[in-house]
Amino acid sequence: MKIADQWFETQRIDDDITLIYEPHVVPLLRCNIWHVRGRDRDLVIDTGLGIMSLHDFAKSILDKPVTAIATHVHLDHIGSHHEFENCLCHHLELDGLRDPTRQTSLAGSVFDPSDLATLLIPKTDGYDISGPMITSLPYEGYDIKSYSVQGAPHAQSIDEGDVIDLGNQVFEFLHLPGHSPGGIGLWEKSSKTLFSGDAIYDGPLIDNLHHSNTEDYCKTMQRLLDLKPQTIHAGHDPSFGYERAKVIAEKHLVKWNGK
Repeated sequence: MKIADQWFETQRIDDDITLIYEPHVVPLLRCNIWHVRGRDRDLVIDTGLGIMSLHDFAKSILDKPVTAIATHVHLDHIGSHHEFENCLCHHLELDGLRDPTRQTSLAGSVFDPSDLATLLIPKTDGYDISGPMITSLPYEGYDIKSYSVQGAPHAQSIDEGDVIDLGNQVFEFLHLPGHSPGGIGLWEKSSKTLFSGDAIYDGPLIDNLHHSNTEDYCKTMQRLLDLKPQTIHAGHDPSFGYERAKVIAEKHLVKWNGK
């Protein structure tokens, strides 16, 4: 396997938002890591697999206190939370961020690509992953079997309706269960911007994990339809607007309950 020139890449979305991603991770596990620049505080929303240090890579743009948010605690979203002093996630998944297990992170203490593929991939969504979860090594001699999901024992919980004030922007936490019990989104009302995690993204939604719940997912989709976000920055795949969100939500509502 080839050696990556660098592990992370960035894409500037606007003056306040930067997308960080791991191009050498297969698409299923290539989490969107969002950096939101505030006047007084920054946000990092999800942190990728943690194969290489996100904090070290991003230190040049993290020029003020940072809060790291976990939209949920699957391994592709929490790999580097332990690097940040201030970490938050929904109370239903707090234990999974503090002390990740096979059940919460979908990985276990040792990264086993073939086993993970069996556990993660819905049989009906067209994914075909039979090889490693990365396409390049981060450095010479790296052994993917040494990978583990490190916990953030200092993490704290948030719940529906809690807010975080960046000084010039205020984000409200929305509980968006379905994909996982404690999935959350961050809603900025004035700009109608939603960071949705894996509650909705422009790709095949995974709804058949051991802790997924389609009844909850239906309520989440209806809530997103009622919310009418103008811009959605999701946990995977490109950002999109309300009209695309409506198509995705309505398609899955029909799939899950015929409504």
